[in-house]
Amino acid sequence: AASGCHMVLFTTGRGTPFGTFVPTMKISTNSTLAKNKPGWIDFNAGVIVENEPMEKTCERFIEYVIKVASGEFVNNEKKGYREIAIFKTGVTL
Repeated sequence: AASGCHMVLFTTGRGTPFGTFVPTMKISTNSTLAKNKPGWIDFNAGVIVENEPMEKTCERFIEYVIKVASGEFVNNEKKGYREIAIFKTGVTL
């Protein structure tokens, strides 16, 4: 927030409850993850590979980003997940 960041768009294929001091929107790359972790995942982009037209997915995504930018809470804010983590390069197990 101090450096001008107002929202983090966090793509994930595994899921994580990670959140920062700004809204951290988790974007799932697959529908299975979105279904199994509804409290962590904010937007399911996996529907693209399930034949939802990309234009429709993009439209829904932009609408959601605008809602969050306008004050709607993402899951990490609803659950109170706020921490800072230093990520390493490479695979995390």
